[in-house]
Amino acid sequence: MSELTEAGPVYGPFFGVMGAASAIIFSALGAAYGTAKSGTGIAAMSVMRPELIMKSIIPVVMAGIIAIYGLVVAVLIAGGLEEAPKYTLYKGFVHLGAGLAVGFSGLAAGFAIGIVGDAGVRGTAQQPRLFVGMILILIFAEVLGLYGLIVAIYLYTK
Repeated sequence: MSELTEAGPVYGPFFGVMGAASAIIFSALGAAYGTAKSGTGIAAMSVMRPELIMKSIIPVVMAGIIAIYGLVVAVLIAGGLEEAPKYTLYKGFVHLGAGLAVGFSGLAAGFAIGIVGDAGVRGTAQQPRLFVGMILILIFAEVLGLYGLIVAIYLYTK
């Protein structure tokens, strides 16, 4: 067995594993919140206007995409994990940063999608002209998670 050095301590892979875990955990939490919050709005709206149910599924789909961002980064990080001597502390911290970047931005995006989706589908049931505005705001909320994905992939390649 090769000797452990300061550059590759035995606890180095811990930070990489925590990066992968935080990427999927936080982004899935955001996606779950967005799905649940938007789903309650869809359920309330469908009582008044059942013909708009399929049109109102868009916030739920957008919330689900947030979890995919976290999954992609978690799989990348998990694929880059190695045994302790080869896995440097620098690499562990970079992977932790990548996981936290996509995880927390996914959490924030999921919260935003949930709140906008809930209010948007309820408002669209009362005034159909609000649909385009709701979609635009949902796109801006979704792009917050995309920014985290871009930063995470950039960090991962370092």
